[in-house]
This record gives sequence, structure tokens and C-alpha cells, in this order.
Amino acid sequence: MSENTLEGVKAAISSYKKKHELLLEEQKELAAARDDRRDITKQCKQRTDKLIQSTKDDQQSHQDQLANEQLKLENDELMKELQKAEAALKDQKAENKNLKQQTDVFSAVPEKKVVFTGLTGKADDTEKFEMNPHIVYPMEGGTALVTFEEESVAKKILATKEHKVDLGGECSITVDAKPVHLKLPKLVEIDTDVCPRRILISNLPKMDTDTLLNKLEIHFSKSKHGGGEVDECEMMPDSGNVVLTFMDQNLAKGLTETEYHEVKLQQTKHKVRVTPFLNGTITNLETKMTACLRTVLLTGIPAVMEQETLQDLLEIHFQKNGNGGGEIEAFLYNPVGQQASALFGGVSSEAEEK
Repeated sequence: MSENTLEGVKAAISSYKKKHELLLEEQKELAAARDDRRDITKQCKQRTDKLIQSTKDDQQSHQDQLANEQLKLENDELMKELQKAEAALKDQKAENKNLKQQTDVFSAVPEKKVVFTGLTGKADDTEKFEMNPHIVYPMEGGTALVTFEEESVAKKILATKEHKVDLGGECSITVDAKPVHLKLPKLVEIDTDVCPRRILISNLPKMDTDTLLNKLEIHFSKSKHGGGEVDECEMMPDSGNVVLTFMDQNLAKGLTETEYHEVKLQQTKHKVRVTPFLNGTITNLETKMTACLRTVLLTGIPAVMEQETLQDLLEIHFQKNGNGGGEIEAFLYNPVGQQASALFGGVSSEAEEK
């Protein structure tokens, strides 16, 4: 059909309308697809924003967690330091309390009268603490201990080792000379504390010991004098002071704080001094083996005659210069089958000078 005719024109218009409608439909579809893509893009952007925010939140949470853990560690360290400081403070308080007790004791030690004899010495030679040995040495049977006045004599006897001792007639014995070693303390550490039940009573008059102890016990057993039931009352022979022990642990402190007490000991009242009593505990003890330079141990002594006779013969033998001996200060013989102990004491500086 020709487009120049009316029918042809109508047909062409109808065809273009259909094409236009198709184009409009395609345009709508494209617009819908565009809108869908925009929605998807928007949703993706929203999701991306959420993920970014979530990541930021997670990072912040992680940082907060790390910060909290760091704070917790710092807090734990501070708590440890605080506990150490509290423990150190507790130890310091205990030490201060102990030092205060020591100060109270040292400021209230029993009085002792002294007289200056005119002798002087170097300050460096002064010893802060002196301990007198009191050593019990068990002896085997058939042995003897000889202490010479001179070390050189003991050295000669030990150098000879075997000694033939004449017992009279054709009888003789051979004994061995050996050095004597004693275990002595090298270092002694003692912790002291004030005894809550004991008091030390000094400034006492010279009188019968039993009477003195009875009167002190009677006086301090009365509550009006600040005392109570007495467990024990004993004299210290080295100082002449008295140690009184109560049954109750709360009495000693009050009596030592008063310090001076009027006690009727003889016909009149006498002022005695009451001071704290110290308990001592050895916390560290180191020993060393020490040779007795003037003492020799004789072994292998048979029981061939009476103890006194044999001891006299042995002592005479080791006194003679011809036998390498010299002046004897002490001699102790223990026969075979018997038990004996020798007592070793300290030698004072005065004795050494003499």
C-alpha cells in the first residue's frame, strides 16, 4: 500500500504509534532497571556504610578492650606494689616495736657499780660481746689429758708422738700423744624479745638467799603491789640479781614501768629496781674446729696398776725436761672401762699475759 494514499498514511501512522509505544515500554523498562540499579547501589552504599561503621566500632571496641586490659595490668601492678608497701610497712612497724622494746630494756638495765682502776687501752681493742666457753669433752677409757703451762712443751710432746713411760723396775708402757681439737662457735646470732611473764630484780641487799627469795616472792605475789601468783623465783649467781616468773602474762609490764619498788626485806624497806627480762633465741650458729695449743691427748694407756699411782707416774714423766716435758697445769686420767668428761673453759686475756 502506497504511503501517498490516505490508507497508506494511516497505516504508517499506526506503525509509528506501535513503535512509539514499544519505545515508551522500553523506556519504562530502562527507567525501572535504572531505579532498581539505583536502589541496589543505595543498598550497597548503606551496607558499605554499615560495614565501615561496624569496622570502626569493632576497632574502637578492640582499642577499648586493649586499653581496659592495659589498665587492668597497671592496676594489678599497682596492687602488687601496694601489697609490697603494706608488707614493708608492717615489717617496719614490727621492727620499730622491737627497737622500742630494746630501747626500753637498754634504758632500764640493772645498775652495776664500777670503779676505774687507772688502766687504759685502745678503743679498737674493745670487744662488744664476750662469750666464755664451757665445753664438755668426753674421754675414752685408757686416755689422759695433759695441759702444759707452755705451748712449746705441748708441741715437743706432739712431735715425738710415741712416748715410753717407765713404771718402775723393768715395767714400762708406750703411749701415743695426739692433738686435741674442740668445736667452738665462730658466729652466733641471737634474737631477743621481752618476756611477758618474767621480771629482773636488782639493787638487792646482801642477805641470806632463801630469805631474800621468800620475801620477794611474798611481796610481788600481792595484787596491791601490782603483782600476782608467782610461778618461780630464783637467784642468778653470776650477777646476784633475781628472776621472778609470774603465772599471768599481764603483770610484768606494769611492774617494769614503775621500775622502783619499796620492798620490806630486812627491818626496813629497801628500794629494789625491776627491769624487763629478755628471752634469747639462737637464730644462726656457725662453728669451727680449734686446736688446744697447750693440751695433749695421751692414748693407749693400759690398766696395769691403781689409777692414782699410774696417774702420778704419767704426770711425773711428762714433767721432766729430759722427756721433752715441762710444767703441767692440769692432768686428767681415765682408766680403761670407765667414763669421764673433761671441762674446757676460756682463757682470759689477763691469764694469757701472765
